[in-house]
Amino acid sequence: MRAYERTGVLSPTDLVLPTKQQLEKGVAILECVQEIPCNPCVDACPVHAISMKDINAPPVNDYEKCTGCAKCVGVCPGLAIFVVKQQGTKALITLPYEFLPVPSPGDVVQALDRVGAARQQATVKKVVKRGKTMVITVEVDAAVAMDIRNIRV
Repeated sequence: MRAYERTGVLSPTDLVLPTKQQLEKGVAILECVQEIPCNPCVDACPVHAISMKDINAPPVNDYEKCTGCAKCVGVCPGLAIFVVKQQGTKALITLPYEFLPVPSPGDVVQALDRVGAARQQATVKKVVKRGKTMVITVEVDAAVAMDIRNIRV
């Protein structure tokens, strides 16, 4: 049994991570490990970077093809896709957000890790509505970019 099957929490070691160069251009990180019939991320990707072996397989992102457009983030029903773009000592994290209140660009929020613990303050850079899901981009320190997966307003 994998650790996340006991705890319900993924860690970066459970994932296939992009290279530093790929993170600098910005790529979608797929944290979906469920083997269920689901593929909206595959259909949403305009460059066909996301694929699946079959309808029940977890999706895989080809980081070389991925443009970091974030169209997949808002369509994932499991809220399991995040775009990470590192820029020197800072990183932009684009994540799905389905709570109220919805933050506005310029707001300072708490950046949370996978277990919901506050890691640091983050500045909201962009807010976009995709269907029923808000897609929020925040700026954090690059050192925590692979850990931040939610925010608290």
